Amino acid sequence: MRALCKNDRTLGQLIEQAGPITLDLPKRLNPFDALLRSIIYQQLSGKAAAAIHKRVRVLFSGGNINPDEVLAIDDQMLRNAGMSRAKVAAANDLAQKTIDGLIPPGSRLREMSDADIVENLTQVRGIGEWTVQMFLMFQLGRPDVLPTKDLGVRKGFMLTYGLDELPAEKDMVVYCERWRPYRSVGSWYMWRALEL
Repeated sequence: MRALCKNDRTLGQLIEQAGPITLDLPKRLNPFDALLRSIIYQQLSGKAAAAIHKRVRVLFSGGNINPDEVLAIDDQMLRNAGMSRAKVAAANDLAQKTIDGLIPPGSRLREMSDADIVENLTQVRGIGEWTVQMFLMFQLGRPDVLPTKDLGVRKGFMLTYGLDELPAEKDMVVYCERWRPYRSVGSWYMWRALEL
């Protein structure tokens, strides 16, 4: 934190105001489960997504979902639980690619570079760069991720730095070089800026 505060006094003031970062990483990494949850939550309010996610989990034994079960269940059951056709197709693609070994297990993902993980996971239908960046930050705890496509990060940046409009992604990339190697922390504080 000291390095961030020293390299960026404005961010340092936000850190002081917001308090210490709170980030709970999962004790056991389950890439399939985490990515399926991300697919379900995409472009929905948290409350609606949580309700759909809960209904989907109920369809499976004990609420634990594995790729074989996703492929075995009738797509209409997932649709009835609230998933769109596109999300059902993405879930099936994720399941098949997990079974085929194209989605590495958590132990291997932990050893891969951020760029390799982005390249690997974005091969799944419905999983883009933003989804993988959230996975890197909140599942793997990677310290140097800057999700410039995230509207909350951009709005927090605009508010923190007193801008009149949302910053361009390329401008954020240049400015946030001073946050390296802790751009995930800086991004987290941009989200917090919206709550203060």
